[in-house]
Formats: sequence, structure tokens, C-alpha cells
Amino acid sequence: MQLTGAQIVLECLKEQGVNTIFGYPGGTILNIYDELYKQSDNFLHILTSHEQGAAHAADGYARSTGKVGVCFATSGPGSTNLVTGIATAYMDSVPMVAITCNVTLPLLGKDSFQEVDIAGITMPITKHGYIVKDVKELADTIRKAFKIARSGRPGPVLVDITKDVTAKTCDFRPVVIADEEPAKTFKTDDINTAVKMIKASKRPYIYVGGGAVISGAAKELREFAELVQAPVCDTLMGKGAFDGTNKLYTGMIGMHGTKTSNFGVSECDLLITLGARFSDRVTGNAKTFASKAKILQIDVDAAEINKNIHVNYAIVGDLKKVLECINSKLDQMDHSQWLAKIDEYKEKYPLSYDTSKLTCPYIIEELDKLTKGDAIITTDVGQHQMWAAQYYKYREPRTFLTSGGLGTMGYGLGACIGAKVANPDKHVINIAGDGCFRMNMNELATASRYDLPVIEIVINNSVLGMVRQWQTLFYEQHYSQTVFHDKVDYCKVAEGLGCMAIRVTKKSEVVPALKKALKSDKPVLIDCIIEEDDKVFPMVPAGASISDAFDEKDLSSKSK
Repeated sequence: MQLTGAQIVLECLKEQGVNTIFGYPGGTILNIYDELYKQSDNFLHILTSHEQGAAHAADGYARSTGKVGVCFATSGPGSTNLVTGIATAYMDSVPMVAITCNVTLPLLGKDSFQEVDIAGITMPITKHGYIVKDVKELADTIRKAFKIARSGRPGPVLVDITKDVTAKTCDFRPVVIADEEPAKTFKTDDINTAVKMIKASKRPYIYVGGGAVISGAAKELREFAELVQAPVCDTLMGKGAFDGTNKLYTGMIGMHGTKTSNFGVSECDLLITLGARFSDRVTGNAKTFASKAKILQIDVDAAEINKNIHVNYAIVGDLKKVLECINSKLDQMDHSQWLAKIDEYKEKYPLSYDTSKLTCPYIIEELDKLTKGDAIITTDVGQHQMWAAQYYKYREPRTFLTSGGLGTMGYGLGACIGAKVANPDKHVINIAGDGCFRMNMNELATASRYDLPVIEIVINNSVLGMVRQWQTLFYEQHYSQTVFHDKVDYCKVAEGLGCMAIRVTKKSEVVPALKKALKSDKPVLIDCIIEEDDKVFPMVPAGASISDAFDEKDLSSKSK
């Protein structure tokens, strides 16, 4: 059948099972939006307040479901406004297809109005990028884009289409998209070697990253940890892959990880690394990281093997499949003496905060109690992000959505909207610092436009909290450009954008505010006023060993 390029785009999206799009229209993409108008029964299109919000929403949709997120933007500034969102998805291995339109083919390369080489701009931050200049290539290009976005290590793909291609016609033949099984890239010898290393270990430690979430390996991971009887730590991206209430769980590892995890990994004799890439925020000083241990790494991406940390053995393959094979060859192990040592650390070095005043950890703990851990939490980046990782207990994968690799301020609200659209029956809550909230607070207008009952918790200390923490500890309290103390009233902003707003200034107001927000059928902002010098502990200074983790008590004793 003869279809226009615009019709082909939507038909290909239907083939891929896409029914939700986040975007913002403009001149070059008008043909697609006109066709979207005609097919409004087939798609839910969420008009965001800014293209960056669309990219983050598509990202949140993808992270919370495992499906490919889709966003639309026009040429020029429309497409460049997607860049931060695309980079965020790339760094955290999020499957996304960004469809942009460009000027017509005769105008390409002539500095035409709103012309930009978006495929070139995004080349370093996409798995692949396409420029479609022939309508006959459009359908196959979109199909390839989706396959690339979700296969192997997922990531974003950009498809840029010239405007004339969306208007031209060609023959279109529908294709049924079959589910693909992950390719088996490992051998039986790989499994046997891993099993041998595990059986020889006396002090094993399991280190879980985002790959465990992406591969859907939560069940296999739990079985593996219980068979090996090993303590489990995770990264920001790995949150929820292993139940945060399980007795084997020891908390996050790295710069703001628990002392138990940091000390335990520093003392283990085998570090079993599952879908993690040894980020600098995890390892600290790479030369001293897990220096007493052999390291076994399992990852789908061969490029991550021996990139940051030299490992003793690696298996390249889908984590779920690899763990299935390993579990089948393991008998129940007993590491009770090692676990007793880890339990001593847990008792000696618990997470703690000042309970005499209103703090972010208190707010998050109360949120965890009220939701019973059954919510999707998104965050921006900074102190509140670390507190959300430390004090909310994530029981399931795809319930903690945050920017780990790029560290994108302004990520959380867009992601929150995307996750809520994908999970209408779940409570979805964004936790943001006031500095991050300023970045993309206009997306509250998106939430109110669609009556999405998301909850925006602003941890308001009138400063850039994490930067100030570093200035306090390492820059002689030179608070250069980190203090806000201005006249912005976030409650009035929220109300002006069509949302309910609640201000919290003391502990007794937290639970009533949260209960009211959780019962609301409209978006709610809770502006929580905390002290400007609250700090996130434990902490590992940049470049130090993770065994050098210190907390407030250590600081106090050191200053005496």
C-alpha cells in the first residue's frame, strides 16, 4: 500500500508496540504531527513543556517498563534540546528512539532556518544515528533503530528525517516484529570457571549494577546470592535488582555507600561483579579497589571488561542467562563466618542522621513506610539523590529511576511523568533538590495538563547542597555561587502551574503532607525546608580508597 513518510513513521511505531510518545511539534515535523492528529485513537501523545522534558519522560517510561521510550522533536533548537536527555539515556543504557525532522533535502547543508546536523551532534551519545533522505529507506531504518536500541546493552538511537521524506509516498509492507532471545555469547567452560572461582572463595561479595535490572535477572540474582550465601551491595543503577530488605543486602557501594559495603568489598577474597562497570564513583582509587580479591565480572558489553578495573575472569553475556547456568551448577554454600563479620559491620556502622530536626532522610524513611516500598521513586542529582538511594528500601527492579552516569540536574520530573504515564496505578514520586527543581520545574505544567497525580518533593535548603558540601569539606568554606536565598516561592510556582502545593517546615508536618499527596488525584508539590548545611554521609573523598569512607562522627573526632 502507498503511504506517506509520516504515515510510515506511525505504522512502524505500531509494529513495535509503541502507543505512547513524548514530544513537542515544530515546522519540520508537522507532517508527522498532522498524521498523529488523524490517528489519535492509536497513540497517547504527551506534550511536554520543553523538548528536554520529552527526552527525560521517554527515558522514565523506558526505565520503568523495559520498553523502548519514544520522543519527537522538530529541527534546530527542538532537536538540540533533546541532547541532554539522549546523553542521560546513553550513559545509563536506556533504550530510546528519538525521532527528529530536519529541513528538506535541497536545503540541507546551506545553513537553512533551524537546520542543524543533529545526527552529527549526537554521534558520541547514541548507539547509532540515522539521517533518512529517501522515503523508501524510512521503514527499514526505523525498524533497525528499535532493534539497536533494545538489543545487547540498550541505549538511545536517533532517526533524523528530512521534511520532504515525511511528505513523499512509497509502497509500505507491514512486518510482524518477533521477540528476540538474547544471543548466547558464552561457553560452558566460562560457566565452569566461574563456578570453580565461587566454590574456592571463603569471603565472596556480590556487587550488582544496572545490568541486573536491564536483563530482568532479579529472580536469578536472589537465588544466586542465597546459594552462595554472600553479602550483596549495589550501585545507584542496580537499586531494586536485589531486595533492599533482604538480610544479605548491605547497601550501596562507593562514594556515598555504606561503610559495611565499602569495608566488606575491601576485605573480600572474591568480588562477583554482575552487570556493573566499575564507575569511578564506585571504585574510588582504582589501584586499591578490592585489592585483596580476585574479581569475576559478568556483563553483556565486552567493552566494559578490563576498562576501568583489571579482572581475573570475565563472562560476556546476558546476565539472566549466565546466572541461570551458574545456579544450575551450584550447591548450597555456607559462609556463615563471613556473614557474621559483615553483620558486625552492619551493627557497628549503621546509616544515621540527626533525628532532632527535619531532614531529608527522615522524609524519605516516612515515605518508605507510607508506601511500604511499593512506589516508583525518581530523583534529580545531588544530596537528595544519595539520601533517596540510602533510606528508601527498593524491593523490586525498575522502581528507582535516576541519572547515574551523566548526573543530570533536572532529570527527575520528566522521568517521573514518563513513569507515571507508563504505570498509572503506581505512586510515582520525584525527589528533587531546589537547585535541580529550578532546571525543569516547567514540567509541572505537563503534569497538571494531563491530571497526572505525580508527587514532587522539593528538598529545599536554598543552596546547591552537594556542591556546598564539597566546598565545606575541601574548599575552605568558599561558598562561591552555591547560595540561592532569593525570592522564589516554589509553592506559588506550583499553584501557578496548576498543581496543589504544601509547605513543610517541621517533622510533625511530614506525614500529614505525604498522606494528603498520596491520596490526591492531582499533581502535588511538597516544599520541604531543611537546613543548608545538612550533609550526606558516609563519604569517600574523590580519588581515595573506598576503605577510607568517613562519616560525621569520624569528622568530629578528627577535629578534636
